[in-house]
Amino acid sequence: MNADDPVLFEMQGDHVALVTLNRPAQRNAVNGALTRALEDILARVEAERAIRAAILYSSSDRAFCAGADLSEIAAGRGNELMTAKGGFAGFTHAARRKPWIAAVRGFALGGGLELSLACDMIIAGAGASFGLPEVKRGIIAAAGGAYRLPRAIPRAVAFEMVASGVPISAQRAYELGLVNRVVADDEVRGAAVALAESIAANAPLAVRESLAVARIAAEHTDADMQTRLSAASARVMASPDAQEGPRAFVEKRAPVWQG
Repeated sequence: MNADDPVLFEMQGDHVALVTLNRPAQRNAVNGALTRALEDILARVEAERAIRAAILYSSSDRAFCAGADLSEIAAGRGNELMTAKGGFAGFTHAARRKPWIAAVRGFALGGGLELSLACDMIIAGAGASFGLPEVKRGIIAAAGGAYRLPRAIPRAVAFEMVASGVPISAQRAYELGLVNRVVADDEVRGAAVALAESIAANAPLAVRESLAVARIAAEHTDADMQTRLSAASARVMASPDAQEGPRAFVEKRAPVWQG
């Protein structure tokens, strides 16, 4: 991997992966090369046992991601921006068990917001903005934005954003519950790493099983969710970590998780 790759991968400590979109001259607009690279790195994050949390970041301080590279679509290569397993950018509909944090500086528009919505948490810089401008281009937010945004923020506000294409500020996104916290732009990476490390300190299997339930909670009845939760709890309680956690607490030491 070199500095010119469309997506960069590096570890932050032992358990946190930093995945960086790296087409700054194109405002990290998604093309075929970025899509293939991001799908490959996502698979690596899922496969490597040591990785417990991942951060999706940007090499540009002006743009997290401008969405689809319209020049690729105009050239007839729009199909390259999707994959069968991962959807847009090889990411928005990919099956993931580990937690992902979007670390957003600058604007996250169209597919950029959809990438953020596909993550589990968002850290935003004070200068960040979020929007779905697709209707201004005669298209639709088809990579999940049109239905994920109304699940993430109040219905009326989401409808306004979807229909008007007008973005909102980081502070407004925080007030609506779209982002977890807003920090100074130059502190976004550090804040995301700190959050990821706090997650990675926990029992990996318990985190994965808990998130698997939480991610689909709004889509099912309480009865269905209790059935799913009971199955997840059984898997967690059968693991060595379920014994290690209480034992470490009693012995007043840090737990050693097996995952």
